[in-house]
Amino acid sequence: MSRLLISRNSQLQRLIDDGYDIEIRSGHLLVHSVPYVTSNKQIALGVVVSEMSMATPDVLGRPSTHQVHFIGEHPCKADGSDLIQIRCQSAEFKLAEGITAQHWFSNKPQRGYYEDYYEKITSYVRVISSQAKALDPSVDARTFKTREPIEDDSVFLYQDTASSRAGIQRLAARFQKQRIAIVGLGGTGSYTLDLVAKTHVAEIHLFDADVLRPHNAFRLPGAVSREMLDRELTKVKYFSENYSTMRRGVVPHEVMIAENNVMELASFDYVFLCVDRGEVRQLVLRALEDTQVVVIDVGMGLNLTDDQESIWGTCRVTSSTPSTRAIALSRVPKADRDEELYASNIQVADFNCLNAALAVTKWKRMSGFYLDDHSEYESTFSVNLNQVSRLEAQ
Repeated sequence: MSRLLISRNSQLQRLIDDGYDIEIRSGHLLVHSVPYVTSNKQIALGVVVSEMSMATPDVLGRPSTHQVHFIGEHPCKADGSDLIQIRCQSAEFKLAEGITAQHWFSNKPQRGYYEDYYEKITSYVRVISSQAKALDPSVDARTFKTREPIEDDSVFLYQDTASSRAGIQRLAARFQKQRIAIVGLGGTGSYTLDLVAKTHVAEIHLFDADVLRPHNAFRLPGAVSREMLDRELTKVKYFSENYSTMRRGVVPHEVMIAENNVMELASFDYVFLCVDRGEVRQLVLRALEDTQVVVIDVGMGLNLTDDQESIWGTCRVTSSTPSTRAIALSRVPKADRDEELYASNIQVADFNCLNAALAVTKWKRMSGFYLDDHSEYESTFSVNLNQVSRLEAQ
């Protein structure tokens, strides 16, 4: 539990001062040792679990929902009948790693919302434990138990409350041990970084030696200032510095991948290959052929129509896994296509973003975050047809 979070939120400090046994874990607020009555009229201790909504990285906002989860049996009245006035749903709710609740409660205040977390927690504790107090007036959720604060080991510099509010913290944690490499930080590579950086991956290594130039700025996520361009940073240095305000583990490598360093990629779980040189694609795929590394290669092809009034073309995502090495190697371009419109640094940030999104969603499906019904090794989006096609291994 972050000491900083406690020190900056009087409502949390007030819960501690009142003697409540609270814990903050994986973006959730847990209140332990809440007395309740079981169906056989015995007193047990349960845990109230609430989401946490942040107004700023360190300051709680108003609760986003009036509902909570509960770990334990369903609380009952003193006579052993269910406490139905708070019942919402009973099931197995896997909220985060190590946090599985059995019940979902609803106790909406008259105004329709709770003003803060102190009001929300104490209201639920009062409703649940009042029945236990009817059997034994000495029981109390205010145990004044000392719980040693545990600093969050998250890569993020502030709480990922978006995942906890959506109830997908357990799924988001599937990326925690992964080490990712992104080769090429142009338009598609930079959007790939932007999407991957907002997951819980342990490390993201960036490989590119190019300097950030004005033409790059128009196809990167966010806005690059004139002052930043004047610093003439390499792209990887710029991105490492930029994303360090949000998270740890973004590591710049101011090099191009070549014969002398390609095997550095063998230490990663996934490699996003976001380059426009056919020889580099082939080099990486062949070098990693006998490893367990998954390579996700992206590519774009854009051309003007014959009357030069519109643009048509495709973006592609090809995945190379231990079981699809040969077919992936045959699918990725072997030569450069300098005659294509994209090679002229055309500004199509939307297409770069789409290509990156297709690659990242493929990675998330392979990681088990999204359901994957087809396990295709290649997908292609055609802009003129507004259609995605896929190729699956036979």
